[in-house]
Amino acid sequence: MKAMPKKDLTSEQRVILDQVKQIAQALGETLAPFTEVVVHDLRSPQHAILAIHNNLSGRKVGDPATELGLARIADDDYPQVLANYANEFADGRRAKSTSIGIKDSGGHYFAALCLNVDVTAFRGMASILERFSAINGEAKESIDPANADRLRERIGQFAANLATTPRALRLDQRRELIASLKDEGYLEFRRSVDIAAQVLGVSRATVYNDIK
Repeated sequence: MKAMPKKDLTSEQRVILDQVKQIAQALGETLAPFTEVVVHDLRSPQHAILAIHNNLSGRKVGDPATELGLARIADDDYPQVLANYANEFADGRRAKSTSIGIKDSGGHYFAALCLNVDVTAFRGMASILERFSAINGEAKESIDPANADRLRERIGQFAANLATTPRALRLDQRRELIASLKDEGYLEFRRSVDIAAQVLGVSRATVYNDIK
């Protein structure tokens, strides 16, 4: 079944959407590098993403609308603002999201502005403040969810101290991190290399190479 062609923007919608794009750019620059800011065109759900700043999710311009976008398309009475709800990136990183529906003067949704905050680094900062980052150095046979979270938090903490994100670490910074994880015992758990690779956005082979 072919997708319905989208209608041209009305002059009113075009003015509003231009302003939303400017707001998205400003938010992206202000909240970098921890917040992804996305503009959706709800008139074209199969190719909804018009702009994406601080790309943390791996999506691209032209990708489809999310479930919330589809819900707004189907119902103009759907809540216009959904703030600070739990979300998750494709690689398992936890996120806090806010979605704002954009209506025209007729009360119809035609766009959306969404913010997705990578909270991994902030959880790491909280761990520092609360002194929860200490480990006992004992090896484990398997990694349970608590230890997986500790590993993600430790990586987020390292990146936050450098005012960046895990995926934006330079080669020398990543190797310093891997060396620290090894010395602190984080890489002794089963699947720890897989989790580290997911959070850093690299392959398992790259992590193993950094360990050497």
